[in-house]
Amino acid sequence: MKILLTNDDGIYSEGIQILKKQLDNMAEVTVIAPDRERSTIGHAMTLRKPLRVRKVKINGDFWGFSLDGTPADCVIIGLLEIMKDEKPDLIVSGINRGPNLGDDIFYSGTVSAAVEGAMRNIPSLAVSIAGFEDFKFESAALFTKKIASNLMKNNLPSNLVLNVNFPNIDYEEIKGVEITRHGKRVYQDEVKIIHDPQGTTHYWLGGELPEGNIEPDTDFEAIYNNKVSITPLSLDLTNYQMMPKVKDWAKKWNFK
Repeated sequence: MKILLTNDDGIYSEGIQILKKQLDNMAEVTVIAPDRERSTIGHAMTLRKPLRVRKVKINGDFWGFSLDGTPADCVIIGLLEIMKDEKPDLIVSGINRGPNLGDDIFYSGTVSAAVEGAMRNIPSLAVSIAGFEDFKFESAALFTKKIASNLMKNNLPSNLVLNVNFPNIDYEEIKGVEITRHGKRVYQDEVKIIHDPQGTTHYWLGGELPEGNIEPDTDFEAIYNNKVSITPLSLDLTNYQMMPKVKDWAKKWNFK
């Protein structure tokens, strides 16, 4: 079994290094990850400058490839060049340092890397820890290995994307697994205005840590109950419920 492993926190992040150690026990793992943190970059791709791949050594041994691009770039270069002669069976993106719950999925480089994999017909996992400090990477990595191992016993659809979030607790404290829908994130948006010594105005986006609505069957509810949340995502963003209404509107628009 072959796995392409990437992330959005950068190739030197603790999460990807711990996850690789676990996945090495079940598969041949190839790492290609951004050369620095690229969090909240979404599905950005690099089209107007060349990308550079570097071999990375850790403790003197070859460990993987870094790319001066985005998580989506990593998947593309990984599939079309680095693994072009040995197509991976699975793409794993993570372990992300922080949650990707609810509307986070639209901003997340971690999730976008998995989506890029599925768009290119490789089943993919996005893996995150729902915490903001003292991350339990060992726990999440062990559970991820078990999820991946069990998944590969099935005939997986090529467009599979699973968004996996772990509660930030020890492995023994995890209460189980829930298959969930993505819930509603509540962002505490704030814009700070800063003036530099020359009087130029700058804008700093931020705010308090985001919250989530604890609703039935959602990823937020699973994490609240100390369970692993697994949300199957769709590549089709069509709002089918709205199609009849929009068709009615269009009949009245008289474009001709």
